[in-house]
Amino acid sequence: MKRRSFFKFSLATAFTSILKPQSIFGMQALKNPGRNSNPVVISTWSHGIEANEAAWKVLGNSGSSLDAVEQGVKITESDLSNRSVGIGGRPDRTGHVTLDACIMDERSRCGAVACIEGILHPISVARAVMERTQHVMLVGEGARSFALDCGFETCKTPIKEVKKDWKEWKKENKEAFEKPVINHENHDTIGMLAIDAQGNISGSCTTSGWAYKLPGRVGDSPIIGAGLFIDNEVGGACATGMGEAIIRIAGSHTVVEFMRQGHHPEKACKLAVERIISKHEDVQGLQCGFIAIDKSGQVGGYSVYNGFNYAMKSSDTEKILIDAPFDRKW
Repeated sequence: MKRRSFFKFSLATAFTSILKPQSIFGMQALKNPGRNSNPVVISTWSHGIEANEAAWKVLGNSGSSLDAVEQGVKITESDLSNRSVGIGGRPDRTGHVTLDACIMDERSRCGAVACIEGILHPISVARAVMERTQHVMLVGEGARSFALDCGFETCKTPIKEVKKDWKEWKKENKEAFEKPVINHENHDTIGMLAIDAQGNISGSCTTSGWAYKLPGRVGDSPIIGAGLFIDNEVGGACATGMGEAIIRIAGSHTVVEFMRQGHHPEKACKLAVERIISKHEDVQGLQCGFIAIDKSGQVGGYSVYNGFNYAMKSSDTEKILIDAPFDRKW
């Protein structure tokens, strides 16, 4: 898919390098050589390259991390080629594309929407929930009504190509509770973390969720503490993958707490992944991953299976950190 073709860089970004892990299970961490006043942005998956560019237009002009993480993920939300986030996302089993998003800033303010339909930028609605209401989360028709009252742009979903795929899937999947296969093509997210020139950390997360899910299903992505968590004294983390498993351990909060104990962001992500594995008798096909950034600007990521990658950008560096091909049997 186009969003996974991260080897196709333009000459303008030819300096971008690809890192491989030292082991077959995990990723190298990148330590930011500057002080915590040196802005850094990271985001899940290779589609984070374009998202990071948008975020950097904010961070590179001394803008806030909150503005950066909103503007960054909006790029992915409006990407028609992306099948797991935003307008191009796949529907639930009844043909409805329902979107989830959340955002959190350095003051621990947070907002979220879940099961919202027909709104182009759920992340902006989530921010409006945070800034304009006394609530943290709005869902379904309530979230959509709030978005319309605030004047947010609408969109029509599913798009033509996605609707065609859904009809084909429906012919082959008639069982009411059949479980779709989980993989990076049908069930990932864009999660983004940024630290700005003032040393403040914010994060965002947005997704269309599990392809062909049961109507009403909500994963980890809009849940503060599961899909995203920020503590400006320590750092931030966000998650991607099977939301049900991430929710069970309050995944992103768990990563931040491991960093609070003094662990490097990569080690904190690894410990959270190990906790997920320990809670499941069978992890076959159970892909979950985390990325994290600490107060000093160090970043890291880790996943159950190799194949997870994330993008990083600072004033002098642009990188994709990627796992080696998976070759371990559980």
